[in-house]
Amino acid sequence: MRLKYSIFALIALNANFLSAETINLEQMSVTATKVEKATKEISESIAVVDEKTIEDKNILNIQDALQNIPGVIAESSSNSPSPRLIIRGAGLKARYGVREIMVMKDGVPMTDPDSFTRFDFIDMQDVSSIEVQKGPGSINAVNSTGGVIQLITKSVFDEDKNSIKVGVGNDNQKNVNLKLRGAIDENDFASFTFSSRKIDNSWRDNNEFDTTQATLKYGHIFDDESTIENELSYTESNLNLPASMTREEFEIFKQTGKQHDTSNQWQNSARDSKIVSLNSKYEKEVGNITYKPRFYFNSWEHYHPVTGLINDSDDNKVFGTDLEFNAAHKLFSKDAMFVGGVTLKMDKTNDSKKYQYRDIQTQTVTSGWPPSSVTQIVKTLSNEKGLLAGTEDSQTLLYGTYLMESFKVTDKLGFDISARVDKLKFDIDGNEITTYDYSTKSYKAGIGEYAIDNSFTLLSGKVGSTYAITDNTNIYASIAGANQAPTTSELGENEDLEKSQSVNYEVGLKTRTDDYSSDLALFQNFVDDEIIQIKDANGDSIYDNAGKTDKKGLEYNLAYDLTSSIQVGGAYAYSNFKFDTFNESVRGSLVSRDGNYMPFIPKNQYSLFAAYNLANGFKTRVTARTYGSYYMDNANTQKYEGYDLITDFMVGYEKNSHNIQLNINNLFDKYYASEASKDVYGIESYKAASPRMTMLTYTYKF
Repeated sequence: MRLKYSIFALIALNANFLSAETINLEQMSVTATKVEKATKEISESIAVVDEKTIEDKNILNIQDALQNIPGVIAESSSNSPSPRLIIRGAGLKARYGVREIMVMKDGVPMTDPDSFTRFDFIDMQDVSSIEVQKGPGSINAVNSTGGVIQLITKSVFDEDKNSIKVGVGNDNQKNVNLKLRGAIDENDFASFTFSSRKIDNSWRDNNEFDTTQATLKYGHIFDDESTIENELSYTESNLNLPASMTREEFEIFKQTGKQHDTSNQWQNSARDSKIVSLNSKYEKEVGNITYKPRFYFNSWEHYHPVTGLINDSDDNKVFGTDLEFNAAHKLFSKDAMFVGGVTLKMDKTNDSKKYQYRDIQTQTVTSGWPPSSVTQIVKTLSNEKGLLAGTEDSQTLLYGTYLMESFKVTDKLGFDISARVDKLKFDIDGNEITTYDYSTKSYKAGIGEYAIDNSFTLLSGKVGSTYAITDNTNIYASIAGANQAPTTSELGENEDLEKSQSVNYEVGLKTRTDDYSSDLALFQNFVDDEIIQIKDANGDSIYDNAGKTDKKGLEYNLAYDLTSSIQVGGAYAYSNFKFDTFNESVRGSLVSRDGNYMPFIPKNQYSLFAAYNLANGFKTRVTARTYGSYYMDNANTQKYEGYDLITDFMVGYEKNSHNIQLNINNLFDKYYASEASKDVYGIESYKAASPRMTMLTYTYKF
């Protein structure tokens, strides 16, 4: 109760303190409501990472862009563009990568219909801004209760200088980026972007990374002023995924900053991929209606050695369209906007294969009565393919429709009402010849031929309202809900999984002035049948519906211009996420976890920053972030203490067409875990965060 009083006192103090300030030209969102709108006018929590921040921090990975946003957890255990993302607890179930969160690029979903996201083919050096919507109910969010991350790339129609950027750093870091853009004639424009990155990560085993990306864009303005913009891109990415550590090995890492010769079985995990993508977006105004159809296609392949088996898939196709329109009209004698559209997306995989590891170290173990022997895998020696373990064909189809009405009743009071309905269908056929048995640490006979034919109807919607307390301060409230379907891999583990239902209640305060910006959000999120990952012995993941979870939280961030040259700010998130009802399976028995805290989510998380920019071109920026303690397991038997004030530093000088800057991440070279967990048998696992990384970058614009 004391916390609630403090929150509402903070709202009142902010409104009173800022009531006399002047109005600022604040950041705009172009995705939250599918039309351009000031973030202060949006009835939900939204964060915008602008182009200057991306450039100043020399952001090359999505986690570097998001890790200081309150309520967002962005951690990479491989020091590469393969982060684990969690928004307000959603995404926690992912073994790796992203679940329950929709990631989009220029309106095109990067997230598969079953909620899996590949970051391999997002070139952050072509991204001009990032918008993050938190919680369920977004008009963009298909099968995503956690929220939406929208990446907006540099449009071929926008005036922009050509540039070349080169960077070098420790651990053999190398980065090259070339951007060319120009007008072919008064109606035709083209741009080309090329990026190449490499890092050895020699401080630990099996963690080299390199990527090559090329993007060609072409845009045309028709005589009726309608436009079409096309993009063709190619990505080749090679990423070695490092092994986790035991508690004893983690203690060695904390002393030395090195991770070598660990005891983990799976020493040769990786994800090597090639991706070709094409998308086209058209925009035309007819009277008060604007039509915005989008069409996209991509073809991808990957070689993905993981725990137990090697995935080899080279025939994957994605087709999709989003047929959107906006209709401007009057309601209550005020300007209003109606947005509607239909979507269709199909993912098709042909003849995907799984293999046993060919090169392994084994040992024979005899146990039981009568005695029986089993050949256990002690360690992999390479990621070369062995015997065929299985084949699979799959097709995932998603189609739906959405609509939204945004209007004002008075000059101060506005509403956003949105809803969408989607159908998700899985059609999977396969043959499991052999599988890896976690209990015996060996391969065993599989289940043979199998088929999964399942479908889910997914509903989401939101009712939100904003009210202008003053000319520069708005208060908002919203109620939003959405369904989350299980993924194909989760259904393979448990065909009885049900879709979850997330309902979020939120109030907040947003202020924008000439020298001050702040956002405060207070929310409570109830989830029924939440899909939870259960860690079995040796890292095996089992999925189950948790019953009910209750997530309460507060998020606050601010930026303040002390002078025309100095800006300071910070962000804070308080998270109280618990299981209301959850029975966890332990050795075949159900154990109640009712009232326990959800693992990996700290109660307290905050960041601070200071930036200094002079008119003569000198600039510097310091950012520090702290991640509080959290429980390592559903049973709440042990905590990891998190980390304090991991500091990133930038200093640079920009003059005319030249820019040189030094970026140092983890300035004080602290050794800590990006993730710590504990399975139901008490076995601890730690994934190391990167020690100090330094890069010197030179950019020339012409």
